[in-house]
Amino acid sequence: GICGDNHTTCSVYAQNMAYGIKMPIMAEHIFNLGEAAEYMFDHSIFQDNLVFVDFCEKMVKETNPSLLAKAEKTPAPHSDQHGFRTIADIMRACNPFEGALYREALQMSRLTREMFCLMEGRHVHPSTLYPGGTGTVATPQVFSDYLVRLMKFIDFAKRAVPLNDDLFDFFYEALPGYEEVGRRRTLLGCWGSFQDPEVVDYRYEHMTEWGRAMKVTPGVVVDGELVTTDLVEINLGIRILLGSSYYDDWQNEELFVKHDPLGNPVDKRHPWNQTTLPRPQKRDLSDGGHYSWVMSPRWYHKKTGEYLALDTGGGPLARLWSTALAGLVDTENVKATGKSVRIHLPRTVSSGEMELEWKVPKWANTIERDRARAYFIAYAAAMALEFVESALTRIYKGDVKTFEDFKVPDEAIGCGFHEAVRGVLSHHLVIRDGKIANYHPYPPTPWNASPRDSYGTPGPYEDAV
Repeated sequence: GICGDNHTTCSVYAQNMAYGIKMPIMAEHIFNLGEAAEYMFDHSIFQDNLVFVDFCEKMVKETNPSLLAKAEKTPAPHSDQHGFRTIADIMRACNPFEGALYREALQMSRLTREMFCLMEGRHVHPSTLYPGGTGTVATPQVFSDYLVRLMKFIDFAKRAVPLNDDLFDFFYEALPGYEEVGRRRTLLGCWGSFQDPEVVDYRYEHMTEWGRAMKVTPGVVVDGELVTTDLVEINLGIRILLGSSYYDDWQNEELFVKHDPLGNPVDKRHPWNQTTLPRPQKRDLSDGGHYSWVMSPRWYHKKTGEYLALDTGGGPLARLWSTALAGLVDTENVKATGKSVRIHLPRTVSSGEMELEWKVPKWANTIERDRARAYFIAYAAAMALEFVESALTRIYKGDVKTFEDFKVPDEAIGCGFHEAVRGVLSHHLVIRDGKIANYHPYPPTPWNASPRDSYGTPGPYEDAV
């Protein structure tokens, strides 16, 4: 799997809460830098080596020759930034194994994996992350090695974003109606990423505050409107429905958690209270039939009474949309304006400073999911630059502590919220007698790929097609 580090990070967050741990600030920087490297790695290789196969010259030539002919005659608006004169030149650069962009993205994937390993030890299943902190030794050399690679990647990102804009804008213009591809109602979930080391203490009682201090703002977006940025509200709204899944209901099973630490009631269908009761059976695609091993996570909207089939927009679309509307992130390199996200990239070897701005789009569709991925590559790089500079400053002051000791309590509950590469990720655990009594992780896949639930609502994949 590709999500080992995201799950490790989220599990550490959940255990930190259960064990009452506040990690050292240096450890938080290392976690953030590792996850930033993973975002840069995965989004680049997915976008340039997988997604762009659909837009490359060879594919377009076979499926729509007239479109390629038009691309040959269409100048690329940002050719001065990415170096490709026409849209067709960009398409050729995307050709698998031969194109310049395809090959450069593979080189970037190696670079970013090295960055990841400097922070988390092994890619993609970390060897140095655990509750309480990390085994990574904080030295100037480690962070300097990361920084050298990061600056090379930023140089790549400054060309990649305008290239993506040119290609996607061309498809909108050349193929009227293309905006309907993959379009669905805007129902986006983001659980937040990049903890603020100065604020986060992992106490549930403070989760609203440290959640909103994250450098990617958690939120639920419904029909283009931001409903909440409160991780407590987000947590309590999670429901695991069945409907078309190969499982029996657990309504008659044990209730593990009746109330959260703030005294709020916890629903029986919340992950803290889930009991997995598999019932293998033949696939039945008829109305009311069972056809999937995936359960149906939903978010309960108290104001409307809806059980919303949130999607993640592939990850970046929900992250950018939630962060933009919240307007909470305001750092040296990244600023959310309430309707956009501005990203500053510094001067690098081959180009000067660059200002990028991702704007909330008209649609939640395939093109905008792909476009957001390019912008979030730049976002992650810009934030990583701040994290590494902060870490180096602390090292020079003698602060190199990366681990906080702890004891496992007899009774506790915990939850962790994070963003896997593809989107929302949560871990919920219950401890009894010093042992794990219940544990349920929910990554992006069940949210995006869930079947019809008990109310007949299809999951995002089904809905989009």
